[in-house]
Amino acid sequence: MNIVITGASKGLGKAFAKAFANKNNVLLLCARNIDDLKAVANELAGSVAAIHYQSADVSKKDAVLGFGKWCLTFGTPDIIINNAGSFEPGAVNNEADGVIEKMIETNLYSAYHLTRSLLPPMMEKKQGHIFNICSIASIQAYANGGSYSISKFAMLGFSKNLREEMKPHHIKVTSVLPGAVYTASWKGSGIDENRIMQDDDIAKMVVAASQLSPQACVEEIILRPQLGDL
Repeated sequence: MNIVITGASKGLGKAFAKAFANKNNVLLLCARNIDDLKAVANELAGSVAAIHYQSADVSKKDAVLGFGKWCLTFGTPDIIINNAGSFEPGAVNNEADGVIEKMIETNLYSAYHLTRSLLPPMMEKKQGHIFNICSIASIQAYANGGSYSISKFAMLGFSKNLREEMKPHHIKVTSVLPGAVYTASWKGSGIDENRIMQDDDIAKMVVAASQLSPQACVEEIILRPQLGDL
């Protein structure tokens, strides 16, 4: 299978790449930092049929469309994981000017443009699975969420609409809504890593959802730390 993963150099994106790394899969990865991508590729080399990567800032329309076009040179994608995203804390009333644009471009437009660029051959083939990495912030407002939460609400809306549109084309769409996951952004925060989820917890659920029969689609995956949200 050809598996496209954005934001694949660290955190959840890297966890997805590791979880799908087997001899049957070709991984097509992107992130902004080419050195980090190379490190992931070197780590997974030998455990996967092939791994290809490209540096791309998917918040930029031209860059994400270029990445999509590049992905299609390897054939029709079987799985797309729209994982790229960024977080800036703040409140709507006082966050810096431009934050809303940055959050929307990175957390929503990247998935929108990449998906649109890859869908035509998938629709023609009448198969495929799209995972949109949303957030608990997609369904629950919280202090200091600001534009990040707004962008994640929008991402879930995009995912729900796409699910309805793709039903007759036999393409599955799954929204993934994780709570706090212990990635690089939490290191140094003082939070006990045993209090929040591991990145491979989410990756294992995505892999499981991808392995169901063609008749079954997991529409939403909601995961929270056992003790609840922080």
